[in-house]
Amino acid sequence: MNSGNLVGAVMGAVLKAAAAVVVIFLIYRGASVCYDYGYRIFTEPAVSSGEGRSVTVTITEDMSPADIGELFQTKGLVEDATLFTLQYYFSEFRRDVKPGEYELSTSMTAEEMMEVMASDQEEGDAS
Repeated sequence: MNSGNLVGAVMGAVLKAAAAVVVIFLIYRGASVCYDYGYRIFTEPAVSSGEGRSVTVTITEDMSPADIGELFQTKGLVEDATLFTLQYYFSEFRRDVKPGEYELSTSMTAEEMMEVMASDQEEGDAS
């Protein structure tokens, strides 16, 4: 074997090892992110403890769960709009959320906010 073939073989082995390390890192990182989101879907606390801050939001009929999450993040009700969207899809209230104007609090969890939006409103309904 001449030196050119030896260098080529060594470089090929180094590149294969580097590619394997990159793939393993990406799989590990992806699994970590997925685990974090999966854990937080069911355990995410409210933005603030205690009484919190009262916030009025209006949910329209054409808003998607992602739109609601973005609105809530903008208003300071949730810290992560994407996480709220996932919580919405896993919530028992996902089919019952109604359009309207709601008085929510930063001391409420996402599940508590969805429960309020799914309950029958007697006043302040925007629909």
